[in-house]
Amino acid sequence: MSETTPLQGVRILEMGQLIAGPFTGSRLADFGAEVIKIEPPGRGDPMRDWGKKVDGTSLWWAVIARNKKSVTVDLSTSEGRDVLRELVKDADAIVENFRPGTLERWGIGPEELHKINPGLIIVRISGFGQTGPYASRPGFASVGEAMGGLRYINGFPGGVPPRCGISLGDTLAALFAFEGLLMALYWRDARGGTGQVVDASILESCFAMLESTLPDYDKLGIVREPTGTSLKSLAPSNVYPTKEGRHIVIAANADPMFTRLTRAMNMPELAADPRFATHIPRGENGEEIDRIIAEWSSQLTYDELTSALDAQAVVWGPINSIADIVEDPHVQERGMIVRQPDDRFGDLAIPGVVPRLSVTPGKVNWLGRATPGTDNEAILGSDHA
Repeated sequence: MSETTPLQGVRILEMGQLIAGPFTGSRLADFGAEVIKIEPPGRGDPMRDWGKKVDGTSLWWAVIARNKKSVTVDLSTSEGRDVLRELVKDADAIVENFRPGTLERWGIGPEELHKINPGLIIVRISGFGQTGPYASRPGFASVGEAMGGLRYINGFPGGVPPRCGISLGDTLAALFAFEGLLMALYWRDARGGTGQVVDASILESCFAMLESTLPDYDKLGIVREPTGTSLKSLAPSNVYPTKEGRHIVIAANADPMFTRLTRAMNMPELAADPRFATHIPRGENGEEIDRIIAEWSSQLTYDELTSALDAQAVVWGPINSIADIVEDPHVQERGMIVRQPDDRFGDLAIPGVVPRLSVTPGKVNWLGRATPGTDNEAILGSDHA
């Protein structure tokens, strides 16, 4: 890793499997932490078998395990737990997403690990958190999204709530865990604090994203319902058709933006119409303004429509597939499509590092290790090679 990476010298033991724990680890590894992935001997992390494959190798694994080292340790055995205890002595943090109680059952819970290393930060990701009536239940993203409220407000009125096309709950929990770990590091190293436990739950991470739904319910008794392609009270902000049948998002719900949209439409009188002049009545008449905009947009080609919007600095964007994103010149120029050389794939297009830091940027150095335990000898010694 470059000496300018912000987490240079930070050692992380990643004991998680599948998505949430490993996604946290990949964020840390991208910014220079030494992330040692502890896999069970044999097949390793189940993520090695998930997703599409090339010549038997998971493309998803190559991305989520990038920049990480791999050692194999059987934590279900006393010998494996002794190896972990040795690794903990020099570690800054552990990331794990076992079912709550698993580490305690193995005798390597926070109380025991802090006896070995009082400064250790223990990041625990689970479906429902380490305490509470549901703590012992297994939990996946799909259930956390449902119980945390994201599913209920998604989709169209009267329909069965759909899921997002990714494991959103896992990645949200991972990002909150990453945030908590960085705060705990700061508290320990910059403020003279101690080690501590970071408890990140999928349910709570989803719930934290619900904007004003809780105070709306608490004070007004409003239960927010799904609204399809728009949001009630925010108008216009929807999907509109072009002459060719393509669809784009136009977001002009702020008053100055709406005025610019009416100029782009050659209908400046709409900005003075009492139904649409300001934010509140425009939201109350959202269906009508959407109908007017859709009627206008459907008469223009994609190029004509987007040129008219750009001329008035109106917020808009296409609905991109992955194929569209790869060809997008802005995405390319920003370095979000990284082609990483690799012996297995020749090279592989992977997402770039987010966010961009001006002085200490993150970097992708290698893809996920091909074989569990690749770094056993370097990290654990020759007895474990």
